[in-house]
Amino acid sequence: MASIKDVAGLAGVSVATVSRVLNDKGYVGQSTRENVEQAIKQLNYKPNEVARSLFKKKSNTIGLIVPDIMNPFFTELARSVEDTATNLGYNVILCNSDGDSEKEQSYLEVLRQNYVNGIIVSSNTLTANQVEELNIPVVSIDREISKGLPTIVVENHKGAVLATQFLQSKGCTKIAHIRGTDGVVNAEERCSGYLEVVSNEPWFSDSCIVNGNFDMQSSIEATKELFMNHPDVDGIFAANDIMAIGAIKVAHQLGKKVPEQIKIVGFDGITLSTVMTPELTTIVQPIYELGEKATIVLVNQMEQQPLEKTYYRLDVELIERNST
Repeated sequence: MASIKDVAGLAGVSVATVSRVLNDKGYVGQSTRENVEQAIKQLNYKPNEVARSLFKKKSNTIGLIVPDIMNPFFTELARSVEDTATNLGYNVILCNSDGDSEKEQSYLEVLRQNYVNGIIVSSNTLTANQVEELNIPVVSIDREISKGLPTIVVENHKGAVLATQFLQSKGCTKIAHIRGTDGVVNAEERCSGYLEVVSNEPWFSDSCIVNGNFDMQSSIEATKELFMNHPDVDGIFAANDIMAIGAIKVAHQLGKKVPEQIKIVGFDGITLSTVMTPELTTIVQPIYELGEKATIVLVNQMEQQPLEKTYYRLDVELIERNST
């Protein structure tokens, strides 16, 4: 593999001159520049990006921190960020925090030490002060960290209202909710949308809400608990598609037919919801647009372009499939 010294030797110039050409800094005569560029091409020289990052204290790289890469929502979101970043000339470092604040802080430090240009983060533990201390552009996605920080989210409350009212319109007389993780903003918003519709119903009690922790296995256990306490439930709104899939599995195990005896609605619109049996009715959020918008906003910040606005709340829609 060719080195910068090899390029300098072939071009008949100093290493410093090659460095000026590579970094486009300092004066280099046109003929000298052409000689260096020809040598680079002839030797197929690839600059050491790590070394360049250390020298410039920045890189053409952004960090993406998500809480659970096993959740297909975040997998699809990461794909969108990567596609968009690549088109804009940036690389992406993907970090999975498991929703753990210490792991998240460790990743933030690693990203800062590698001189990333900016970070997109989905976090329920990061504070406004911690973001400010990073001293690089940050965009929050899927959940809000603080006012003023560029943020891309969706209409969580509205989507939950749509889902619950839809189950009512399909004839469900007792609707339960499998909620997401306590304290996570979007979980709270989706739960509040459900409560807005059913909290005054005569059959409603707090035990109609069970915690699936945004996780399939937790949802399976929560759904078993739900049916044990409320065997007459005929509708379930789950706060994400993975939990809805877990609920469908339990329904089958207990001999409850979906959708004849129980109707189930999820939230996210992940690809998996269209290939399972029965296909899942869900509140579809524009996952690709979320990642695309977050990346564009971050890159505009990094390149010191004016931001049209710092807060985006994207719309959602209900797509009916076979689970209802």
